[in-house]
Amino acid sequence: MNDSGQSTGSAAGPRRKDARRNQQTLLDAAAAVFVASGVEAPVRDIAAEAGVGVGTIYRHFPTRADLVIAVYRHQVDACAEAGPALLAAGPTAHAALERWVGLFVDFLVTKHGLASAMQADNAGFEALHAYFLDRLLPVCAQLLDAAAAAGEIRAGVDAYQLMRGIGNLCIGADSDPRYDARQLVALLVAGLRLPR
Repeated sequence: MNDSGQSTGSAAGPRRKDARRNQQTLLDAAAAVFVASGVEAPVRDIAAEAGVGVGTIYRHFPTRADLVIAVYRHQVDACAEAGPALLAAGPTAHAALERWVGLFVDFLVTKHGLASAMQADNAGFEALHAYFLDRLLPVCAQLLDAAAAAGEIRAGVDAYQLMRGIGNLCIGADSDPRYDARQLVALLVAGLRLPR
């Protein structure tokens, strides 16, 4: 309430929505820059991608670790939400799985710098890892189950093992320009298909 006794909630509502939308724009821009250049990319590059000043980023995310963690959570959420949407819109369950795995690989490329960005915060890192598993394992399992039910892939593929295998294939992609993790991940997903 203000001094006149009237509620100011209606003015705060749109402002909060704008702030959330602005923060989403910053996170999307940071994710794109991190995928292209790694988590050590200059903040000015992220600001340029988002179309804002550097100060705006620091107002939302005072440290690089804050920004990296926020991008991590944002990408986990986006990846989790994409699975059911791809399944509903895709021509086949296997096509939805392939597209989702592509998003997952984008996420993993960003994730590689997380450990160094968080430094000694083991509890924080473990909490994020638990969040990652809680959100993404059920989505991967849903996609695998749908593709198996459609007769497109062999049944019984474990979501955790697949995600772990994809993660292992992505290690080193950021340090060796000759290594194409996407090509190997595509071969892995193609290998799930049943022979026709």
